[in-house]
Amino acid sequence: MVQGVQAGSETVPPGAVGHFADRLAEAVERKRSQLVVGLDPVREHLPVEFRAEEPAAAFARFCHGVIDAVEGVAVAVKPQSAFFEAIGPAGVAAYADVCDYARAAGLLVIADAKRGDIRSTARAYAAAFVEPRDGAPPLADAVTASPYLGRDSLEPFLAACRHEGAGLFCLVKTSNPGSGDVQDVRLGDGTLLWQHVARLVGEWGDDLLGACGLSAVGAVVGATYPREVAAARELLPRAVFLLPGVGAQGGRPADVVPAFVPGPAGGLVAASRSVIYAHRRAGGDWRTAAAAEATRLAREIWTVSAG
Repeated sequence: MVQGVQAGSETVPPGAVGHFADRLAEAVERKRSQLVVGLDPVREHLPVEFRAEEPAAAFARFCHGVIDAVEGVAVAVKPQSAFFEAIGPAGVAAYADVCDYARAAGLLVIADAKRGDIRSTARAYAAAFVEPRDGAPPLADAVTASPYLGRDSLEPFLAACRHEGAGLFCLVKTSNPGSGDVQDVRLGDGTLLWQHVARLVGEWGDDLLGACGLSAVGAVVGATYPREVAAARELLPRAVFLLPGVGAQGGRPADVVPAFVPGPAGGLVAASRSVIYAHRRAGGDWRTAAAAEATRLAREIWTVSAG
């Protein structure tokens, strides 16, 4: 535990973990990596050894193996809560187990929950994901959330950033093909909706800067839209970008170079299926295949970030 970290005009109180962006920046520099491995377990894609196992136990054991395989080259994991929730209460318990296991391995945990609701409900979501649990550490270091209900829906998460050293990644321009149906709507002043949201996200994070100069409030920007990554960086000069879409969705590390303008920790490249199911393409032991793909990808990302 640190004794308090100055964060722009805010101070993370003594007894809290350090500022999220500072912890992230330290991990990026130490590992020379910006790789985030998404944990998206799907039963039919798991190695054969898991097929007869109870789903929640299989998910937990598989994710433990992936974490063991990538912990040396990844800075974080991003467990997708939906895959665990879909198998019921045992899956929710497995999700917590996986998050705890990853943090014990020294990885940051970004809960991919994409929550977004009115303030009272958001208060519960913040407590569930990024606030201490009855004296135990929070489930995750950071959480993804939708900003499309406005600032009041994010206030509980912003409070956790301020008081608990949490991180928040707001959906700005997502990687899916249909994102433009809503996010690319042109407003009366000619601005696209996602650009308007990006400006708001920047404002909400302005008073949550770490010593590294980056905010605890980051943005999800799809690597599948390279021009938008560059445009988003102009709008959000101090936000950490979480960049999904590399690998299975077709994005490449070279597509997200503008994300690293603030420095190596300015962008986190998230890869899920291409890493955790690498054995389906490469063959051999699934842990060895995941480690090899994670290592390859982390090195490629670091090289382009140093550009």
